[in-house]
Amino acid sequence: MSRFQLRSVVSTVAALGLMATGSAAVASAQPKHDVDHDSGHGTFTVVELDELNDSGAHGFGLIKLRGREASVRLYSSGLLENQPHAQHVHIGGAGRCPTKADDANGDGIISTAEGASDYGGIGVSLTTTGDTGPSSGLAVDRFPTAPNGFVTYSRTVTVSEETAANIRDGNAVLVQHGIDINDSGAYDGDAPSSLDPSLPLEATAPAACGTQGLRLGGGLDERGLGLGLGLSTR
Repeated sequence: MSRFQLRSVVSTVAALGLMATGSAAVASAQPKHDVDHDSGHGTFTVVELDELNDSGAHGFGLIKLRGREASVRLYSSGLLENQPHAQHVHIGGAGRCPTKADDANGDGIISTAEGASDYGGIGVSLTTTGDTGPSSGLAVDRFPTAPNGFVTYSRTVTVSEETAANIRDGNAVLVQHGIDINDSGAYDGDAPSSLDPSLPLEATAPAACGTQGLRLGGGLDERGLGLGLGLSTR
């Protein structure tokens, strides 16, 4: 799926979602306390992922939440290929993605720690197998490796009450990590990770980030979204 196709799908999902609900009030401009919190049908969120640290990564994510069960799908491109990319649902921050102004040490790279005040801590580690808690945040052997620079991810997990509340309130942020500052094709360099000094900065610096741009509740479950990507909320 090309970058153009990814953006087209994001736009299509948003448009269909607004038509399905009959109101633009469910979009991100709506105050968080007015969003339909589950209503017995769940909450469906579309997240557009934009690059950080000039990574060239873009994509979109989808989160369907029913109670504490979260189905997460990620489709992204432009990532460093054949390298593990840690990816998480972050919670407890300001519900936004960092900007260059967050580069506190002026090294030209927004580290994970420098972006934490914006997107918060780890609520879910989006691993391919096994544990999905915060303790698996750097389980590099269980994250996607982006063949040809693409990640296609789908998994349903049970999340904490705090994480579920953040998703319902529109305060969750999707972040994918791993960049290639020197175009070497691998995670290397002298700068250490802000999370684990035994790893290079490139391995954990955020590559793509997205906030909850569109949240839909209630009746969408019965309508579904027939885009051929398994996005139906049934």
